[in-house]
Amino acid sequence: MEKIQNQKQPKQELRGIVRILGSDMKGERNLYVSLQGIKGVGANLANAICKIGSFERNKKVGTLTDQDIKKIEEILKDPTKAGIPEWMFNRKKDPESGKNIHITGPDLPFTHQQDIKAEIRLKSYKGVRHMLGQPVRGQRTRSSFRKGRSVGVVRKKQQPTKKKE
Repeated sequence: MEKIQNQKQPKQELRGIVRILGSDMKGERNLYVSLQGIKGVGANLANAICKIGSFERNKKVGTLTDQDIKKIEEILKDPTKAGIPEWMFNRKKDPESGKNIHITGPDLPFTHQQDIKAEIRLKSYKGVRHMLGQPVRGQRTRSSFRKGRSVGVVRKKQQPTKKKE
């Protein structure tokens, strides 16, 4: 009988924290779950990144090499080039460029605020509703959205009564 030699692969260290696109991720979590921690990346996009980059979904983030992290960042920066379908993007027909793009990381809340400010500047219906702090998408306001304003009858302050002499 032949003896089979066990070739030991060098054990890869599990990094505690990995930084991808400005988001810190715990090294012991799965890649699929951790990618969803980046702003603008949901379950569908995280799954697409794992398939396109040929990563295992259950691979620990701490075991990723620097090349793997660069590959993930490149896919997220330009998902069109990577082959991700445009219906997964979070910004259709960008007002500035007219293209379908995907915004991730700290740019997402900034872009959202800029869109709201543009609506307010244009004085569109949605902009006026944002400006007044009212619901924008047609919800009823009779019983909801009452936070921040006093409701009911406002009474005058009572003056102290004068004594008759």
